[in-house]
Amino acid sequence: MIIGREKEVSKLKELYNSKAAELVALYGRRRVGKTFLIDEVFDKKICFRHSGLSPADESRTPDGNGKIRMKEQLAHFYRSLKEYGSTAEELPKSWLDAFYLLEDLLTEKYSKKKRVLIFIDEIQWLDTPKSRFLTGFEAFWNGWACHRKNIMVIVCGSSSSWVLDNVINNHGGLYNRVTYEMKLSPFSLEECERFFMSRGVEMSRYDIVQSYMMVGGIPYYLRYFEKGLSLPENIDKILFADNAVLKDEYDRLFSSLFTNPDIMKSIISAVSTKRRGLTRKEMTKLIGITDGGDLSKQLKALISGDFIVGYHSFGLEKEMLYKLIDPFCCFYLEFMNDSKFTRKKHWINIESSAQVRTWKGYAFENVCWNHVDQLKNALRIGGVITNETLWTKRGTDDSGGTQIDLIIVRNDNIVNMCEMKFYGEEFEVDKDYHITLERRKKLLQEMIPRKAVVHNTLVTTFGIMKKGYFSDFVDVITMDELFS
Repeated sequence: MIIGREKEVSKLKELYNSKAAELVALYGRRRVGKTFLIDEVFDKKICFRHSGLSPADESRTPDGNGKIRMKEQLAHFYRSLKEYGSTAEELPKSWLDAFYLLEDLLTEKYSKKKRVLIFIDEIQWLDTPKSRFLTGFEAFWNGWACHRKNIMVIVCGSSSSWVLDNVINNHGGLYNRVTYEMKLSPFSLEECERFFMSRGVEMSRYDIVQSYMMVGGIPYYLRYFEKGLSLPENIDKILFADNAVLKDEYDRLFSSLFTNPDIMKSIISAVSTKRRGLTRKEMTKLIGITDGGDLSKQLKALISGDFIVGYHSFGLEKEMLYKLIDPFCCFYLEFMNDSKFTRKKHWINIESSAQVRTWKGYAFENVCWNHVDQLKNALRIGGVITNETLWTKRGTDDSGGTQIDLIIVRNDNIVNMCEMKFYGEEFEVDKDYHITLERRKKLLQEMIPRKAVVHNTLVTTFGIMKKGYFSDFVDVITMDELFS
């Protein structure tokens, strides 16, 4: 059963029934459910499918050289051809030959009146060095498939940047050939809740938010949560036990997505060191790399893969910062990459520690960053043009510094200054916090046009305690509204 994805399902069915040649490019973060979506929507309608060999399996290559090369990919493609009825007697020697064999198979097996669906999964893995894979695929689409109204080709990739650069935004033979592009994003909190319910996993919304902080909205990770276990028990089993299924997921994830996983992991590690993220200058200094075209490509790849986000710091439009927003990476770098925590193994033994409590506060900020649409709906501004950012002001000899978690700059002369608080009960605004809010509001008011006004906005789990200085907040958004 498919949870969520209503728009994607509807569009895929529409394209299948379009009676025109369709080239669909589907992309999204690894483990997000792309293959599952295609399998569930089309079930037995796929006439030919193939998935590239993962570079994460390089240690198991036939020649033992640690590299999956064109020869292995072609042999695997030939096996798929044979499974679907090809009578070819020799292995293809090039991708041109491989796609000629696919054309022959489809021509012999299917009439022009039947919808013929071809699904090529993890397409980026087929594009090994010097293989000229794209040449073969371009010839297949431009010279054969696009001229047949009964053909629908879906290419799917977990390397979003590769799909974007080589298929969707291709400036060569595939220029403007994709008829529809579809990005599959991680589940929202509401979809996570529905997913757990569908599997009989009973969990409060408070715990669902915490599970999102640790593994994000990735269906593949969520499927390992077992009913009957508490959240700490599930986290121990999935992440910290000796045989935990996601214990080595961080390294596998980057090895399967990028040809240069070590540098990508070093960028992720660097941007995780600051809540606000890093500028390129700070990043290069911390990592010890050159600020050039390669770094631009690497940052673009991480953004398109939903690992980081690039934004302009409030009031500093020329300064781009890069912030880590992938919950699983945040959690891994904070706890699973630290031997003093992994030695204890049991999450329940450390979750009440000061470090974990502090981390939960930061992690809740990321939850809100990933649910800005829900925040806007709660503020009744879903249709208003906005810009989301955060602001860090360094202290000087004359004044102290400050940081505002999230600023929503609206097109209606209102600026929402958002404070995110992850609490196990209603949040109380005491006198000290009141003074902090007044100071932050004054500093922010000085940065915006005189015609605009600042609205203090609280985003918290269970609402606000109606005592003390609770009226400081114009808007209060609860955890439940993030599930809308």
